[in-house]
Amino acid sequence: MVLNIVLNNARNTRVRLDLRPVADWIATVQQPSGEIPWHCNGKTDPWDHVEAAMGLTVGGYLEEARRAYRWLAACQLSDGSWYAAYRNGMSEDFTRDTNFSAYIAVGLFHYYLRTDDTDFLAEMWPTMRSAINFALGLQAPGGEIYWAVSPTGQTDKMALLTGSSAIHMSLKCGEAIAALLGQPVSEWHSARKRLAFAIRHRPHHFNMTKSRFSMDWFYPILSGAITGDDARRRIHRCWKKFMVKGEGVRCVSDKPWITIAETAELVLALEAMGSRGQAQVVFDWICDRRFSDGTYWCGYNIPELEIWPDERMTWTNAAMLLAADSLYDLTPAGRLFRHHFWEDAPSRK
Repeated sequence: MVLNIVLNNARNTRVRLDLRPVADWIATVQQPSGEIPWHCNGKTDPWDHVEAAMGLTVGGYLEEARRAYRWLAACQLSDGSWYAAYRNGMSEDFTRDTNFSAYIAVGLFHYYLRTDDTDFLAEMWPTMRSAINFALGLQAPGGEIYWAVSPTGQTDKMALLTGSSAIHMSLKCGEAIAALLGQPVSEWHSARKRLAFAIRHRPHHFNMTKSRFSMDWFYPILSGAITGDDARRRIHRCWKKFMVKGEGVRCVSDKPWITIAETAELVLALEAMGSRGQAQVVFDWICDRRFSDGTYWCGYNIPELEIWPDERMTWTNAAMLLAADSLYDLTPAGRLFRHHFWEDAPSRK
C-alpha cells in the first residue's frame, strides 16, 4: 500500500509526505478485541472508533478494520445503539447517542469502496440496520434528529447540527449498502430527505447551539446536505471566523486553538464540494504538524505553537489519512464524501 505523497508546500518546495507511520500507529493502539481507543489507555467512543477504523482501511489494515466493526457488533445494545464511552470493553458513559450509533454505516460503505467486499457488508447488515433504526427512532417531526437517550432512559429533545449532518451522511451510506444487498429501505430515504430539508431550511430546529464550533460550519457540507452554490456561500460566510491563514481551523471561533482533525475534515468538505485547490492549500498548512515518529498532533495554541494536548489521538490521525486519500486518490475510498460521486450514482440517491 503506497502512502507516500509528493506535494508543493507554501514555499513552492516539493515535499515527500510519508503517511505509513500514521496507519501503523493506529494499528498498534487497537486492542486485540478490535476496540480502538482515543489513545493508549484512553477511552473509546463509537464515532471516533469508526473514524479510526476508516484510517486503518486507508492504510491497508483491512483485517484490523473488520475486527473493529466486529467489536461494535459484539457490544451493540438490544435497541441498536451503543453507549457513548467504553474503556477496555467496559461502558463508562451510559448515554446513547444517535450520531455515535448511526456512523457505522459510513465506515462500512467506506470499507466497501476500498474492497468491493459485499460479503462483509452482508455480515454487518443486521448491526448497521439496527443502529440506523435506533437513530431514526429519535427523528423529530421537523426532520432533525434528537441527539441522545440519557442514562435514565429519557429522550433528550435537543438537536445538534453537526450530529444530524453526520447522520445524513450515515443514511446516504446506509441506503447505498441496502441497494447493494437488495434490501428495501424506503423509510430511510424519506427520513433522509426530511433531515436534509431541516438542515438546509430550518436552522432554528437545531436548538443545542454550537455555532462557536467550526464543525457546525462545515459538517452540513461534508455530509452532502448542503451542496453547490449554497455550500460555497456557507464556506465564504464563516471563513474568517474560523480560519487562521497558514495554520488551520480553530476548533472554537473565540479560542486560539487550532485542531488537526477539524482542519483535515474541512479539507474533506472543500474537496467534496469541488474546491480541490483550496483544500490542498489548507492540507499543506497542517501536513508537517507531526511528532518525531510521524504521527500528528491533536492541536496547538497560536501564536506560540504550543502543542495541546500532548496525547496522540487515533481519530486525528485517521482524519489526516482520510483527507490525504480524498486529495491524492490513494485508494478507491477517497471518493466517499465527493458530492458528484453521489450525484452521478442515481441508485445511491
